[in-house]
Amino acid sequence: MSAYDDDSIVFPDGNLVRDLRHRRGWSRRDLLEAVARASERATGCRETLTLNVLGGIEEMDEPVSYATLRLIAGGLDCEPVELARETEPD
Repeated sequence: MSAYDDDSIVFPDGNLVRDLRHRRGWSRRDLLEAVARASERATGCRETLTLNVLGGIEEMDEPVSYATLRLIAGGLDCEPVELARETEPD
């Protein structure tokens, strides 16, 4: 059980998200498709996010809801807490 609920604001580690995506040889669009597939497997609904949201995370560590971080983690096949920073970035 996570200490976060879906509406909690978290600070993702954008460099880590980008690194995990690059390790798979994926473009941002590829990651968004993986997110949609993982969401569909988990819930029956194809939920994803926009390229702008993903770009903000990767480039500026933009804060997002925990629900958004869960979607990304599903696409990358990892746990959401692995992608979250402990504290707000400088």
